[in-house]
Amino acid sequence: QVQLVESGGGLVQAGGSLRLSCAASGRTFSAYTMGWFRQAPGKEREFVAAFTSWFSDSTYYADSVKGRFTISRDNGKNTVYLQMNSLKPEDTAVYYCAAAYLLARPTAEAHKYGDWGQGTQVTVSS
Repeated sequence: QVQLVESGGGLVQAGGSLRLSCAASGRTFSAYTMGWFRQAPGKEREFVAAFTSWFSDSTYYADSVKGRFTISRDNGKNTVYLQMNSLKPEDTAVYYCAAAYLLARPTAEAHKYGDWGQGTQVTVSS
């Protein structure tokens, strides 16, 4: 089990940028696939991006954020990041960090992630 704490959310104008961070506890961070999900009011939770570094570095993005968002991780700092550029009002949501242990590749399947953070609000104004 790993504890996750997100930070970096806030209010930004459309076209702007934010970087989210997710700090994880534990000593085997590199064994976890780290994912970002988001949930807008009245909508289902949706996958944003994921990064697996257990076998080799591999990332996976939702089509809606591809080319605008970048997921990265620093295994020495037990932290995963989500750099969000060219933000749009439709990116407004609570963003959650999640961890899945010993997956061979990144996945958008939320049920495979066993640990979740408390979420951080991102609001993009038009």
